[in-house]
Amino acid sequence: MLSVTAAARTHSPFVPHLRLSAAVRRKPSVSHCRFPLRSLRSIRMSSSGSHSNPNQIIEHIVLFKVKPETDPSAVNAMITNLNGLSSLDSVLHISSGPISRCRSNSLTFTHMLHSRYRTKTDLTAYSEHPTHVSVVSNYIKPIIEDIMAVDWVAEDFSGPADVPPGSALRLTFLKLKEGAGESGKSEVLRVVSGIREKFPSIEQLTAGENFSPGRAKGFSIGSIAVFKGMKELEELDSESELANEQKDKVREFLDGVLVLDYAVAASVQTASV
Repeated sequence: MLSVTAAARTHSPFVPHLRLSAAVRRKPSVSHCRFPLRSLRSIRMSSSGSHSNPNQIIEHIVLFKVKPETDPSAVNAMITNLNGLSSLDSVLHISSGPISRCRSNSLTFTHMLHSRYRTKTDLTAYSEHPTHVSVVSNYIKPIIEDIMAVDWVAEDFSGPADVPPGSALRLTFLKLKEGAGESGKSEVLRVVSGIREKFPSIEQLTAGENFSPGRAKGFSIGSIAVFKGMKELEELDSESELANEQKDKVREFLDGVLVLDYAVAASVQTASV
C-alpha cells in the first residue's frame, strides 16, 4: 500500500482520468472562444462592492467520502442539491459530482464540490446562507464519513469564472514539512504557479495558500489545473519526464501530496433546493 507521500513519487502532483460528474449550468459568454477574456459571470458585481479585486478569485474545494452503504438515490440528491446552490448570488461557479480518480491510498474521497467567489466575504455569505446550511444538514451530513475542505485566493486570475462543461480538472493539495518555512512555501508556490508555462494544454491554472486550515487535514497549498477534456488530461500524464523535473524542485519541502481528477459533466442538470 502506498502512503500519500509515496503516491507523490508515482504520480505528478502538479499536472495531470475521468468519469462523468454532476453538471454546472452553462452560462452565456461574450465570446465564442472556450475561455473568453470575460464572461457574464466573471463581470458580475460582488456582494462586497468596491472592495472586490477583479483580478482575483476565491477557490473553494470540499472533498467528501460517502459511506459505502449509502443508497445511490441519496448520493444523487446530495449532488443535485449542491449544484442547485448556483442560484445563490455570491456564487460565480459551482460544480459537484463523483471524483474520477483519487491518487492516495490513505485518503479515499469519493465526491467533491468546486465553487468560486469574488471575495472571502462572498464565500462567507454562501457558507452562512440558509439554503446552503439546509443542504449540508439534510443531504450531506447524513451520508458522509469523512470531509476535507481547502480555500485559497487565486491572484492575477484571468478568464471566466465558470469552468465549461466537459472540462477535466487536476486538483493537487500539498502538505509542507514543518521546517519548510516561508522560503520553502514560497518556492513551492512559485513552482506550482509556473506549471502552466511548461504544459500548454492547461487552459487555466490557479494556486494558493489555504486560508481555512480547520478541515484541511494539514494540507496548506492547493492548485487546480483546467483542461479542455479527458483526452488532454490523459495525454499530459504521459509527459512523465517533464513532470518529474517539476516534482524534484520541491520534493524536499513536501510531507504529503493528494492528487484528484474530476470531470465537469457535459450534460446540464437543473436543481431545486
